[in-house]
Amino acid sequence: MSADTLPSRTVDVVVIGGGAAGLNGALMLARSRRSVVVIDGGTPRNAPAEAVHGLLALDGTPPAELYRRGREEVRGYGGTVVTGTVAAATSAQPSPDGDPRFTVTLTDGRELTARRLLVATGARDVLPDVPGLADHWGRSVVHCPYCHGWEVRDQPIGILAVGPASVHQALLFRQLTDDLVYFTRGTELDGDGRARLEALDVRVVEEPVTEVVADTDGAIAGVLLAGGGMVDRRVLAVGTSLQPRLDGLEVLGLPVEELPGAMGRRVVSGMAGTTEVPGVWVAGNVTEPMAQVGASAAAGAMAGAHINAHLVMADAGAAVAARAVVA
Repeated sequence: MSADTLPSRTVDVVVIGGGAAGLNGALMLARSRRSVVVIDGGTPRNAPAEAVHGLLALDGTPPAELYRRGREEVRGYGGTVVTGTVAAATSAQPSPDGDPRFTVTLTDGRELTARRLLVATGARDVLPDVPGLADHWGRSVVHCPYCHGWEVRDQPIGILAVGPASVHQALLFRQLTDDLVYFTRGTELDGDGRARLEALDVRVVEEPVTEVVADTDGAIAGVLLAGGGMVDRRVLAVGTSLQPRLDGLEVLGLPVEELPGAMGRRVVSGMAGTTEVPGVWVAGNVTEPMAQVGASAAAGAMAGAHINAHLVMADAGAAVAARAVVA
């Protein structure tokens, strides 16, 4: 990614986050002849994954390659993409006609001003504190059957439960393998959930899990239990706590709410990613943590189009007011 120079003038939109949502939002804006700058820290949520899946015509594309193409497309329409991390994004003095303004400061001291913000910073997956688990994240430790399921089909899979939603996760992964073990890890398993798992020949292990064990090649060998026994597994599926990435954006005051089932948090948004903060939109995993790449890209496109429409109305209003003054 080239270090494009930041413009000194006020730009129409700054997009914070250069993943699927941010880049697709920037693409829509650039194609509408808006001045747009994407600030990308280069740490997408799916960086550990070998490929993107469930994306029509691009299934199997490595994430890095997908984003490289996206950056080229945005630049091809006149957009700017810069490598950097946002230290602070704050509301600035509005224009004389009341149009919002924002100041975005990067950690290296660079600064720019924008009329609108699109926050597409994504979410952070927080794994349960099980020794050895994080070493395999994104490869043999997975969370989504639609993202990774085909690649782990027919393997011995273990579900590390984190709460009631883990039963549903187990049923989804049972579709992919006949060899599934459900580790309760102290979570409650009600009668209905237990009956469903047992009916599908899913073994339930209630002994505490103490460690994920690797073999000599570094792959998962199994799960060590508190009593010293080990259950052989090659893949583990686990629900993560999803936390919106809002470092440096706290002053904006974006509303955040808890997800059901203790699954984490998300930024609250309305139609096309609108928020309660005037001039700020959100898209992708920062507001829809379960969205895959395709859904995040679509949300970015919707937000970009909505921002452009909002700017069109603001520009038209300003033009009417200017003509009235001249008259």
